Amino acid sequence: MNWFSALAIYFLFWFLALFLVLPFFARTGVEAGEALIKGQAESAPQRFHAGAIAKWTTIVGTVLFAAFYLNYVNGWITADMLDYWN
Repeated sequence: MNWFSALAIYFLFWFLALFLVLPFFARTGVEAGEALIKGQAESAPQRFHAGAIAKWTTIVGTVLFAAFYLNYVNGWITADMLDYWN
């Protein structure tokens, strides 16, 4: 696999992991027990933890990419194995 292709696939896994990680850091003001500001939506997050989100996204994305790359190198699951009708 070309290094540029591997980098592009890693970023795809990173953004997938971002959407997997984001809900774990979302706490509303109601859940945190704080009063809402006038005009604030009840679903608005209380704080945005960009550093923690980036750290966990990188960890999860790297683990997912490592599993993908190991499968690519070792051929554990191939496209032929997934073809149901043949």
